Amino acid sequence: MTKSTKFMLFLTVLLTVVIALFGRVWMLSEHQNDRAIQKSRMEPVIFVPGSSATVRRFDDLFATINSEDRDKGTHSVLKVQVNYDGSLTYSGHVDGSNRRPFIVVGFERNQDNYPTIQADSEALSKVMTDLQTRYHFRSFSAVGHSNGGLIWTDYLENYYSSTNFHIRTLMTLGTPFNFSETSTTRQTTMLSDMIDGASSLPSDLVVYSVAGSEDYTDDGTVPVQSVLSGKYIFQKNVAKYTQTTVSGDNAGHSKLPENPEVINLIRELVLQNPNDGSKLTPKNAKSISEGFSR
Repeated sequence: MTKSTKFMLFLTVLLTVVIALFGRVWMLSEHQNDRAIQKSRMEPVIFVPGSSATVRRFDDLFATINSEDRDKGTHSVLKVQVNYDGSLTYSGHVDGSNRRPFIVVGFERNQDNYPTIQADSEALSKVMTDLQTRYHFRSFSAVGHSNGGLIWTDYLENYYSSTNFHIRTLMTLGTPFNFSETSTTRQTTMLSDMIDGASSLPSDLVVYSVAGSEDYTDDGTVPVQSVLSGKYIFQKNVAKYTQTTVSGDNAGHSKLPENPEVINLIRELVLQNPNDGSKLTPKNAKSISEGFSR
């Protein structure tokens, strides 16, 4: 055997050993990560704001809940901004002892159009993977205000994996599932696409769609009929779908996240996770317009 042949054999053996060692380290790391995820009791509530809104969109809502529920323990707040170049900027923190932290995912690219909603839902998928790697959770609930509800819906239809995550509850606030259309017979391309993709939604998901109404026609920005068009997406495709309408002076589109009744709905239907088919409290039952179950 020539020296060159021996040298090549040595390199081959060395490379094989190095690959095996790296593979072993990677497998151990993945196994430890999977164990941490399975053992985790953390179930964050992840909020996505609408178009033109920043990661500060829900600050007043968080302050109200943390102030009113202080005796039950406050919720830590983490914010993630997806920048134009795809990089992520983190601020705030997640308290490891806090089972239900609040996480906000906002987008620097947040124009009010369907292509942006699709792009942001793809970016949301990457954020969810990064969040899971950092904080080792599997179960979570979601809240989307305005187009944030559309981003969540597109994500659940096209990027969500039940192997990696388990979403318990989705609540949408003033979400225009049919954009500015006031007629239920005229469907936008986005609504048609979401109806076509609805079979991919998690079958055990519980969805609450909240519409605001200043005059029972719209919330000052989004037509009520557009919000209610969500039933064509979720009805019979998820475990439970409920439409809720809040009205009055504090039911304007931009005020929905701070609306006292909406805050109560988030507290009772998202934070307490009554996904066992239990009835709503009498106070909130007054605002329920329709409910559907599989």
